[in-house]
Amino acid sequence: MSRLNNKIAVVTGGGSGFGEAIAKIYAHEGAKVAVLDLNLDSAIRVAKEIGDCAIAIQVDVGNFQAVQLATQEIMQKLGIPDILVNNAGTTHKNMPMLEVDEDTFDLVFRVNVKSIYNFAHALVPAMRENGGGVILNVGSTSGIRPRPGLTWYSGSKGAVNMLSKSMAVELASSNIRVNAICPVMGATGILETAMGLPDTPENRAKFIATVPLGRLAEPSDIANAALYLASDEAAFITGVEFPVDGGRTI
Repeated sequence: MSRLNNKIAVVTGGGSGFGEAIAKIYAHEGAKVAVLDLNLDSAIRVAKEIGDCAIAIQVDVGNFQAVQLATQEIMQKLGIPDILVNNAGTTHKNMPMLEVDEDTFDLVFRVNVKSIYNFAHALVPAMRENGGGVILNVGSTSGIRPRPGLTWYSGSKGAVNMLSKSMAVELASSNIRVNAICPVMGATGILETAMGLPDTPENRAKFIATVPLGRLAEPSDIANAALYLASDEAAFITGVEFPVDGGRTI
């Protein structure tokens, strides 16, 4: 039997990278999936590639009202979600902390942290009423073991990791499990920004040298972890920072 049979999942940032891989593996394992992304064309592409069990919705995850409207549409079209993956994220360019301007700082925390607040308000009441659910917040190894030049990004991901633990404690009595997945950097859209250098083979090799298993995270690595944590196999796991990092945080 498929591991997510008859489940309904919401994946933010589902139009590319880790989110796309998570949405596709969830659908493959029997879930109906709402693919949410700021870029509607990307969300539509992923939903079309998945097929009839997926819908695409454009949403700015940092906008409280927009999230309310998006989740209402999901519940009308698919039903009450069993799984929420807060995957949408952004970063600032790798640079000294005092060189990051205020607008960039605000954007990083709006997308990475406020989005979790917004989706909790939008979906936790329905999950409670429905008997429980699973929330996965995509944090980062940067929130456990920060790199120089990414101070504000690391702070936002540290918040994601801690929020996941605190939410897990508070929501356990409602049978809602909450965990953080903490990837090491992958070859996604933010890699060059996070490195603060052109994405050349030489610069990438220096970055990879900090990962004991000797490579970047692949979308499938994160998707497999997200599948396990959303499945009944992880029924007794909550409040965990789950590094998917090739040993980076050791």
